[in-house]
Amino acid sequence: MSKLKEYKELIRELAELLDKSTLSEIEVEEEDFRIRVARDVPSAVNYTAPAMTHAAPAMAAPAAAPAAAPAAAAAANPADHPGAVPSPMVGTAYAAPSPDSEAFIKVGDKVKEGDTLLIIEAMKVMNQISSPKSGTVKEILFTDAQPVEFGEVLCIIE
Repeated sequence: MSKLKEYKELIRELAELLDKSTLSEIEVEEEDFRIRVARDVPSAVNYTAPAMTHAAPAMAAPAAAPAAAPAAAAAANPADHPGAVPSPMVGTAYAAPSPDSEAFIKVGDKVKEGDTLLIIEAMKVMNQISSPKSGTVKEILFTDAQPVEFGEVLCIIE
């Protein structure tokens, strides 16, 4: 098989892999050969947390409930908090763009929808995790360079 046909087949396989994953790019390098396949879709790199559909009933609770009850429930299980921001992927979470930079967010910071909260490295690709809503950062539930799982709550924004 000619080199060109091999390259075309490799590109086709990498493109299929890209389509079947949440990755934004794939790069293969061997000796003097290098190939990179990437999506040109901004939302593929700038993730927003999925909507928490199970949080809607909690928000529709009667107003007569004591104010301390939601706070106690959030402390018991952060995933049940309506402001929970879950990880959209498995990877390593980083609080700052580089080791010597300031963290993207701190507890008490006000954020707008779309602001970068952290970066998750997955398969050597840095993915910016954006705020799904505007509000105040109430809790940060990860440490810098910590491995995170899909769905793990990273922070809480109220």
